[in-house]
Amino acid sequence: MTEPVPRSIELLRQQARDELSAIIEHRCRAGEDPWQFIPDLPSVDEQVVISLRAGAIEAFDLAEEQSRAHHPAAGRDVFARFEYGVLRRIALEHPELSEAVWGMLDKVERA
Repeated sequence: MTEPVPRSIELLRQQARDELSAIIEHRCRAGEDPWQFIPDLPSVDEQVVISLRAGAIEAFDLAEEQSRAHHPAAGRDVFARFEYGVLRRIALEHPELSEAVWGMLDKVERA
């Protein structure tokens, strides 16, 4: 499997801003109150991490492992270990996203 082409963080952030803007517009056009849903949306850096996470799962062929980790019978520790491994890899490759990664890991631990 080939490695994904590295993209600059600024480009990824701009793509995340565009995606979040599209989500906001879609939900507003659907009649939702932005004061109700915007606080629940991820930050730009969290959206970048979400995108990188999906790319990493695909690039490193982790879909099967992800399915096992997210299965209800797997248990909380297996789920947290999988997410920690994927997100930690992102933080190591993109130190400027570390704060967003650790914030997301904190949410994983509390969920």
